[in-house]
Amino acid sequence: MTITRHRLAGLAGVAALAVALTACSSAPTGGADATDAVTIDDAQSVGAMEDFDAGTTFKATEPVEFSLMYRDHPGYPVKNDWSVFQHLADDHNVSFSRTDIPMSDFEQKKSLLIGSGEASDIISVSYSGSETKFVSGGAILPVSDYFAYMPNYSEKVEKWGLKDELDNRRQADEKIYLLPGLRETPNVEYSVAIREDLWEKAGITEDPETWEEFAEQLAKVQEANPELAYAMSDRWTDSTPLGSLLNVMGPNYGTAAGWQYANTWYDEDAEEYVFTGTTDEYRDLVSDVAGLVEDGLLDPEITQSDDQATQKFISGQSAAISSNTQTLTEYRTKFADAGQPDVPIRLISIPAGPAGSNLASGRFTSGLMLSSDAAEKPYFKALLQFVDWLYYSDEGIEFAQWGVEGETYTKDADGTRTLKDDIGWSAVNSGAPKKLNADFGYSNGVFLPANGSSKELLLSLMTEEVAAWTAEQLDSKKQLPVPPAPLLDEIELEQTSLLQTQLTDAVHAATAAFITGQRSIDTDWDAYVAEIEGLGSTQLIDTINTALNR
Repeated sequence: MTITRHRLAGLAGVAALAVALTACSSAPTGGADATDAVTIDDAQSVGAMEDFDAGTTFKATEPVEFSLMYRDHPGYPVKNDWSVFQHLADDHNVSFSRTDIPMSDFEQKKSLLIGSGEASDIISVSYSGSETKFVSGGAILPVSDYFAYMPNYSEKVEKWGLKDELDNRRQADEKIYLLPGLRETPNVEYSVAIREDLWEKAGITEDPETWEEFAEQLAKVQEANPELAYAMSDRWTDSTPLGSLLNVMGPNYGTAAGWQYANTWYDEDAEEYVFTGTTDEYRDLVSDVAGLVEDGLLDPEITQSDDQATQKFISGQSAAISSNTQTLTEYRTKFADAGQPDVPIRLISIPAGPAGSNLASGRFTSGLMLSSDAAEKPYFKALLQFVDWLYYSDEGIEFAQWGVEGETYTKDADGTRTLKDDIGWSAVNSGAPKKLNADFGYSNGVFLPANGSSKELLLSLMTEEVAAWTAEQLDSKKQLPVPPAPLLDEIELEQTSLLQTQLTDAVHAATAAFITGQRSIDTDWDAYVAEIEGLGSTQLIDTINTALNR
């Protein structure tokens, strides 16, 4: 595991200036959390703009250099000469001292660095819940104390009605420690990709309305194409069995499963949490997927690698596979490489289920944390302004996604953006010699956690096919309500964290066994529930509900 440190466009004189600045400045009023506001002294305001507000282009009044814990993605390995770094330095007076960590090691190394007091100012690509274990140690900044200095963030929270959802991110001390990526609309990217030619051979031209109808379509496709080993053989299964498929199905069964499985599920009728993995809804979901395996429609190899599943799809052994809006391009490229450039594939509209046609709750995505030590740095106020501009202003988000007008894209009079012909991203200009992320550093998860944030930007960097599919999902489905957040104290957090992992592992293992037929849902479900209770599910739920009631 390699960690490398880089300095870009070095900073001179900040420390010396900070010593001379001792006067105190008053905190701005308002903001998403003005009641927590803490005043930032002039000694921590080096480089900060005096007139920074929502919609203001951030440019530090003198060069500043922030330390950045950088998640290095193998699909677009970081380059020091990327356009994104050059423009941030030249146009905004911002450079970085980076700690580059390979994506495969990022979570482990991030925890080690934070725990040892070596956290960078900016800790990138952090998911909800990952901050909780660092709160008591004091290594992470309670960023809600400083929302008054983040006008773009506050404006988005207010404009998009995200305050209640934001309150769910509070810890037991009622403070927020993780800045999430904000989305105007729910995140919807994943469904099932099908081979239209094999579907049409079975006489099917319409997407299934429900998951039950999807199973019926698989049966017809299998019958019409006897050369198939299985109508569906799935990917994204090696870390979590059927992680993507179960995740997509979950909201329409009234539960959470797969990648987004959580041990706690809020029962709106009862107004309390229940243990997800033993509910009737979870059982119904698992039972239906097990039925696909039992009927020979779904490949029972539910822990195979992505490469194995994809190869089965490309070679004609299967007719359906989990996909997202970006991997459609991957499949089409592989078909072309295999001498089959004209094989028609598409994402089906997400089928409804017993609980309706829904999208999972939540419009937050991966975000970032700030080191508590950053509050003592001479450039702290400038850091908050920069983060607010880049991650939450319309201008900053457009820059992080598209790059620079005239260099990476053009814009028509009506505001329509078009990538330069020699630059591609995902399915847009897919054959172009340069990539927006790999060669320029834009559309990079470190700087663009919400992949567009606003609905307009989200759809803007999509092909017409993907934009139409995404818009259809957003327009036709209901977003589930965000459940209330129980605020656990430090002792409760410690108690529940010991239970969470073993319970989750047990649920995933049993889920795989039920789906593949190693265990019978009809005869073994009660025994499974008893096993889960023996591992502490009742204790976990009691603790959660006690905190919720409190």
